[in-house]
Amino acid sequence: MVVGAAILADGRLLAAQRAEPPHMAGGWELPGGKVDPGESDEDALVRECHEELAVKVRLGRRVGGDWRLSTRAVLRVWTAELVEGEPQALEHLQLRWLTPPELQNLNWLPGDRPVIEALAKQGLT
Repeated sequence: MVVGAAILADGRLLAAQRAEPPHMAGGWELPGGKVDPGESDEDALVRECHEELAVKVRLGRRVGGDWRLSTRAVLRVWTAELVEGEPQALEHLQLRWLTPPELQNLNWLPGDRPVIEALAKQGLT
C-alpha cells in the first residue's frame, strides 16, 4: 500500500519532484510513501509528510478510491492541510505550489496523473 497527500493551501497544491530511484527521478508526485506493517494508512501518511517535508499535516477527505499503481501496489490519497512547519525538500529535488491552471504543466509520474486529473476536476478546495 502506498499513500499520498494532496496538501492544499490558499487554493494551491504542493507538488514534489522525485530525486530517486533513477527511473523516476525528475518526475513529479504527491508527497507520501509506503505503509509500514501494522501502521494505518493515515498514520503512515502523517509520518511520511513529516519525514519527507518536515511538516505536520491534518488529513481531510479521501480523493477517489484505490488508484492502481501496478499489479501489486495501490495508491490511496487524502487531502491535507499544513498544521505546523513550512515544507522543505528533504527527499525531493524541489517542491512547487501549483494553482489549478498549472497542474497540467508538470511531468507527473504515471501513478499520480489520474489523481491530479481528479483533483483538477474537483477544484482545489
